[in-house]
Formats: sequence, C-alpha cells, structure tokens
Amino acid sequence: MPSLRSYAAALSAALAVTLAASSGAVAQKKYDPGVSDTEIKIGNIMPYSGPASAYGVIGRTEAAYFKKINDAGGINGRKINFISYDDAYSPPKTVEQARKLVESDEVLLIFNSLGTPPNSAIHKYMNSKKVPQLFVATGATKWNDPKDFPWTMGWQPNYQSETQIYAKYIMKEMPNAKIAVLYQNDDYGKDYLKGLEDGLGAKASSMIVLKESYEISEPTIDSHIVKLKSTGADVFINITTPKFAAQAIKKLGEIGWKPTHFLNNVSASVGSVIKPAGFDNAQGIISAAYLKDVSDDQWKDDAGMKEFLAFMDKEFPDGNKLDGATVVGYGVAQTLVEVLKKCGDELTRANVMKQAASLKGFRTEVLLPGITITTAATDFAPISQLQLQRFKGEKWELFGDVISADVGG
Repeated sequence: MPSLRSYAAALSAALAVTLAASSGAVAQKKYDPGVSDTEIKIGNIMPYSGPASAYGVIGRTEAAYFKKINDAGGINGRKINFISYDDAYSPPKTVEQARKLVESDEVLLIFNSLGTPPNSAIHKYMNSKKVPQLFVATGATKWNDPKDFPWTMGWQPNYQSETQIYAKYIMKEMPNAKIAVLYQNDDYGKDYLKGLEDGLGAKASSMIVLKESYEISEPTIDSHIVKLKSTGADVFINITTPKFAAQAIKKLGEIGWKPTHFLNNVSASVGSVIKPAGFDNAQGIISAAYLKDVSDDQWKDDAGMKEFLAFMDKEFPDGNKLDGATVVGYGVAQTLVEVLKKCGDELTRANVMKQAASLKGFRTEVLLPGITITTAATDFAPISQLQLQRFKGEKWELFGDVISADVGG
C-alpha cells in the first residue's frame, strides 16, 4: 500500500502538471494592439462622401454584418469593434484616417479600405508599420505582391484579368472591331487599360482608335462620350466608377450611339448604375461577374441568396438589395470573419496575414457557382475567376463558362 508521503508526492506532481497545462493554455493567447479577451478592433476607410460615395454602402453593409456576428456572440467570444471613417475618395484624407486608425485607435488591421488611389497612398505606410491592409476594395493587380508588400492583400478579381477577358472575347467575336476607351485617369483606370492592351496584343494599336481619360473631379463626362462617338468606333470600353458609368450609359442613349458596350464589373450594379441610367439605355451591355445578382431569378431558391436577403431584411433594412455593393460588403465581411475564426486565440497581425494567405477553396455563398477563394503565401489574389454577363430586360444574364484569370502580381 503506498505511503502517505508517496501519495502526497504524486498529488503534488499531478497538480504541477495541471498548473503547467493551464498556464500553457493562457500563454497560447497572443494579442497585438486592438485585441483583448472581449474585443477585436477593425479599422475601415470608405468614401461616404465625394465622387465615389456610391460605394459607401459597402462599409454600411459590413457594419451591419459585424453587428449580426456580435449579436450571435462574436468571434471566439470576442465582439468586433468596427471603426469606419470617411475619406471622400481623397488620398491625402486616406493617409490621415489610416494614421488615426493605426496610431490613435490602435486597430488590429485595416479592412477593405476602398479605391486604388486611396489604398496606393497608404500602401507603403501600412507595410512599414506591419499592419494588415487586408482585402482592399480595389482590383488593382499590384495588391498581389507578397514578396515586396507582405501586409497588403486584395479580395476581388484583378482589373487586368477582367479586361483581358473582354479582349479575348473581342478578338474572337469581333476581330475587325474599332475600339473606343473611356477610363478614369488614375491607377484604377490605367490598370484596366493595361489589361485590355495586353489582351489585344500586337493588334492593340490598330484596334483602339481612341483612349479618352477623365478626371474624377469633373462633374460630367458627356463631352468625352460625344468625342468617342465621333471616331466611328463600334466597340466601347467603359472603365468608370458608378457615377460616371451611369452618365455614360445615359449619354450613349441620348446621342443614339450603339456600339458593343463593355462595362467594368465595379460599376455593374443594377441598383446604383443601370437603373438610374435607364434600362432601355443598358440593353446588351457586356460585363463580368463573380458574385450572384439579386435581380437574377435563377437564384430565387438559392440557399446562399436566401441567407443574404434575410440578412438585409433584418440587419440592413435601409440598404438597397439591388445594389451590387451590398453583396460585395456581405461577401468580404464573411471572408474576414473566416480569417479571424481561423486565428483562434493567436490574434496577432502576423497570424492574421498567415491565415488570410491560407484560404483553400473557401466560399461565401454569394459567389457564383464554381468560384472559390484560394490564397497562398505566394498568391495574394483570393478570387481569380469571372463569368461574362449581358444585360437584358432589367437584369444581367450570365453566359459562357467561368473563366480563370491568368494575371499575377
């Protein structure tokens, strides 16, 4: 029979193991600024005012989604504190707001800040501070550069991929086309333009009859449309943000110009672009999609779409369900929640990027069938597939197969 002394020694050893295990569990909790046992601070910068204010609804949708997550208990017991500031799509203001979020609010990361020029303005700052600039709301190709900018990652398909797909379609279906291009005179517009020219290859110089740029500070682009029509072009590539996209579609109708019209995906929203421009003016426009469209009847019994509509009814009743930006905000917010869940109790900035770069076939159910989110340490382009769509009646109709993009960083 064991002695009292040996029993005490065994009990002491067992207690020591238990204490070591429990202290190990505590030690496994690793936090960077913005995180506690009860909170995760997430920063965001959106153009709630100014020329790109149509996109502000993305930030409002995200706020509503994070409230839904918080009401259900948060992420691993922690509530999201979503701090979103307006930069009016002005890069100097973006810099000011980013510094405030990082240095004063001490957020864990800046999530889905919108626009190519605004994000370009804080690109080096975020990487020098080693703060994630995660799932930026712009398709510029440069966000996929994990070697030189390991703290910045995009989310949506990149712009060059999209216009390369249009170029392939034009080369196949309209090899003798005369192409007129309207593009925004900044990194966003030039990125799309480069994809088009690369896709057309050696024929770019002969097929593109005019490249017309506009400044985002211009009140209207009507005069540019008239100038583009005068070239006699039979293909129009419309690389514009929502306000100007709606103006362009409307003006084409007014002056009776009927080219084959390609509209960049970032302005393909039925609610904020097509409807204000007039459905009659939008017939036959071609664009590309990676997300389901609420106006498309084929999704009326789709479980993912039902979930999205239920969210809008309950959490964001003032939001316009027909505005594609609400679908974007919902899908990207779901992706961030997945990353934060995967971080567990190691909520450090480095682990956020590690988990964001370890997504394998993740799906938010607002993605089109066949499209998934996949990343790697050497691949910071989460979504790299698109499907062409044509506007008919009052909605987009998908056609062709899902096409994988072949443009890297």
